[in-house]
Amino acid sequence: MQVSVEAGEGLERKLKIHIPTETVEQQVESRLKSMLPRVKIDGFRPGKVPLKVVKQHYGDQVFQEVAGELIQNSFRDALTQENLNPAGDPSISTDGIKQGEPLEFTATFEVYPEVELAPVAGMKLEKITSAVTDADIDNMIETLRKQRSGWTVVERAAADDDRVVIDFKGMVDGEAFDGGSAEDVPVVIGSGAMIPGFEQHLKGLKAGDENSFKVNFPDDYKAEHLAGTEAEFAVVVKTVEESALPEVDEEFARGFGVEDGNVEKLREDIRGNMQRELDNRLRTEIKNAVMEQLIENNPIDVPAAIVQQEAETLQKQTATQLPGSEQAVEAYMDDATRRVKLGLILAEVVKTAAIQPDAEKVRERVESMSKDYEDPDEFVRYYQSNPQLLRGIETLVMEDMVVDWIVDQAEVTETERSFDDLMNAAV
Repeated sequence: MQVSVEAGEGLERKLKIHIPTETVEQQVESRLKSMLPRVKIDGFRPGKVPLKVVKQHYGDQVFQEVAGELIQNSFRDALTQENLNPAGDPSISTDGIKQGEPLEFTATFEVYPEVELAPVAGMKLEKITSAVTDADIDNMIETLRKQRSGWTVVERAAADDDRVVIDFKGMVDGEAFDGGSAEDVPVVIGSGAMIPGFEQHLKGLKAGDENSFKVNFPDDYKAEHLAGTEAEFAVVVKTVEESALPEVDEEFARGFGVEDGNVEKLREDIRGNMQRELDNRLRTEIKNAVMEQLIENNPIDVPAAIVQQEAETLQKQTATQLPGSEQAVEAYMDDATRRVKLGLILAEVVKTAAIQPDAEKVRERVESMSKDYEDPDEFVRYYQSNPQLLRGIETLVMEDMVVDWIVDQAEVTETERSFDDLMNAAV
């Protein structure tokens, strides 16, 4: 077998392979002889068919089988001989395969790039620090109170954040339109549930008041025949209600799973949940910073075939998680390219740092995740019984270990941010 390698554009390689005629013919002959004991041809007893006759009947078929196997095996051997690591399947081309001639073909494919990791020592990183304070817990309790708020009827004029129950009738050019009239509709002033300007005209009205006003439908309104048009609405106010927040008491605490109604226990639970959210966010922030630095410091070409596969995977994931929202595969190419680059770079970091999977860290990560679920023990059992899920957690843990290894050697500047600022920025 003769092998030559040509480098194409970027990561493309071409393997030209020549297999002598004698090698092909020997294998064809051997294959035909192995068929003699079992071949059946009319006019001959089983096992007594002459080789010449077998060649006449099966020679072309056997030649094609042997040629296909030689192409596959010689390509694999040539990769080993030339120390090439292909990315994706090769494109095989020949000038035609004929009996009695050498077997020659060209395999065109991409290879994985050789990643020479840039020095990690001295990498500049910003590490965000934060803490959950009592004030953060107070704010969270206020948020929970608003989520459990009720409505109380008041005998005053409506103001921002009040809920007004109304009947309304809309007209465009003096004519009623579909969907323009309704009764007993609750509208929270300032919520933006109605078209722009509508809710502001409810302010200052009391139960029993009537009002009429004009507003414009937005230019991008979903009902195209109404988009950009002016409408006049006649409104009758049925009731005005203000938000009534619940007291932070035993009943309130029980509503959030504290069986004995202990408010301090509720605060402890809230602190624990917020701390887990914060830890996850801080870990994500430093991981993102490290990953961005790795990509910036290690520019590499990536195999187009692998990027294509990754883009198709992202497309399928979107279709599974958000049916109907997937886009053409080209829309995922940038994300796919980034993921493939990171995967190759991270693999080199893992090799350089000799990082090994840590079963204890995997277990700790699963247990930490379980705390956000109603039955943590069942969550842990489910993960432990699913090797595929555990491999996903192992990958996350390995990434965290890579981040820790880099942070230990990098020049790290710490920046403190409040819980509220950090978590709102993450939305």
